[in-house]
Amino acid sequence: MRLIDAEGEQVGVIPTSEALQRAEESGLDLVEVSPNAKPPVCKIMDFGKFKYELAKKEKENRKKQHVVITKEIRFRPKTDEHDFEFKVRHARKFLENGHRVKATVMFRGRENAHREYGQRVLDRFKKALEDISKIETDTKLEGSQLVLYITRK
Repeated sequence: MRLIDAEGEQVGVIPTSEALQRAEESGLDLVEVSPNAKPPVCKIMDFGKFKYELAKKEKENRKKQHVVITKEIRFRPKTDEHDFEFKVRHARKFLENGHRVKATVMFRGRENAHREYGQRVLDRFKKALEDISKIETDTKLEGSQLVLYITRK
């Protein structure tokens, strides 16, 4: 087996028993780093400390991740002007806070026959927010709903 000592220097190819003896003398563990290599590579290290450092790095990486939150605004084809403006203000606030906005127009019953009304609502919504937003995915039909995703520019 190929051995790497505690300082990170390559010792060379030595028998397993000798590697175990060196690890025991130094009070550390013999850890197999690359088992599929020919010959396998082992390293003398403090395994508990290694696991702790690995967990610490993983926790730090999770802290740095930014999760994009999607906020949904729901409309109906016959949404009134005041309600529409109210929802646009909410969507604007969501976008300013860095969230993604999902605008949905829901159809029920006979409304499904006139989906162009829902398309008009979403077009007005896009136009009202065009100054601070960009379209992530354009209007598409999901079941009996028209859906639009927008994000901040």
